[in-house]
Amino acid sequence: MIYFDNSSTTRPDESVLESFIAANMKYYANPASLHVFGREAEALLKRSKEQMLTLVDNESGEVVLTSGGTEANNLAILGLAEAYSTRGNHIITTQIEHPSIINACRKLEEIGFEVDYLGVDAQGLISLEELEKKLRKDTVLVSIMHVNNEIGTIQPIGQCAELVKKNSRAIFHSDCVQSFGKLPVSMESAGMDAITISAHKINGLKNSGALLLKKGVMPHAINFGGGQENGLRSGTVSVPNAVAMAKAMRISSVQIERADYREWRSLLMEACRSYENIRILSPECGAPHILSLSFKSINGEVAVNYFQEQGIIISTSSACSSKSKSAGHVIEAIGLEKKFKNGVIRISFGNTTTKDEIGEFIKVLKSFMELIERGIN
Repeated sequence: MIYFDNSSTTRPDESVLESFIAANMKYYANPASLHVFGREAEALLKRSKEQMLTLVDNESGEVVLTSGGTEANNLAILGLAEAYSTRGNHIITTQIEHPSIINACRKLEEIGFEVDYLGVDAQGLISLEELEKKLRKDTVLVSIMHVNNEIGTIQPIGQCAELVKKNSRAIFHSDCVQSFGKLPVSMESAGMDAITISAHKINGLKNSGALLLKKGVMPHAINFGGGQENGLRSGTVSVPNAVAMAKAMRISSVQIERADYREWRSLLMEACRSYENIRILSPECGAPHILSLSFKSINGEVAVNYFQEQGIIISTSSACSSKSKSAGHVIEAIGLEKKFKNGVIRISFGNTTTKDEIGEFIKVLKSFMELIERGIN
């Protein structure tokens, strides 16, 4: 089977698995323990975190290990909003964030926070002018994702952060789950105060993520227990998960901006443009590993099933919303025509993708379009 659903999850790299197993066998002690085994585990944990921080140009910062991107995003929104609530109760995010951001913001609205959701254009881009207008003296948090997980839009994160710093005292957070390992992610140069990364999107392990914070930026805890992770995330820390995530980050960091991803994406876009019944949803200058498109008057599940029968795995929009029968919030936000709303699919590349597989997809796409056009006519 050809696997084109890497934005949903990736196959763990063998060297990541080896690091995880080796750490489990040798450094299995609780890093909070005072004995020699505990101190060895703690030292390894510290080195792993230092590697993560170096890879995002944030050497003096802090890493909070989490169960994945969702928990890290929850901690960023709920924890930072509460920690800085003395500055105000206004938050800014976008209409196309991951549900772990949007639903956390909805929860804050229930307890008195005011949230502005920035609109986007047909390509999923926010307006910098709107962001600047929405910023206020009482804005405490701005969260804008770097790369959209459904259509691959790249937001101008550096410019966003600059506006935030210039016009408010707000903390600037970015969900970098889909960008790290595909695009340069530098907290220092982009001016980001906090970012989210998930290991299983970069050939790491599931249930492993992190919230990386600039020095001095501290959220309040949203779970409670023994006070691990500097009191920000209680529970026994998994040293093997930290080791494996650091390894996955090191491997993926040398693969950023792969020319072959850009080439393959261009080939697919060119093939799609020859069909009137296909809309390309991803921006021309979007993330190199994601291509989202939609078929006119066809349900996306039909396309997924057909391609699977031909040996190709794709998805409908994102895995988080793939089982929903209605158009997702991202599709609604970009204003897609009604006849195309239910026919959305997403193709996403990974480090196992080959050019031959791109050619095979184009062949299957041709046969699928022939079937559709016969049905329409």
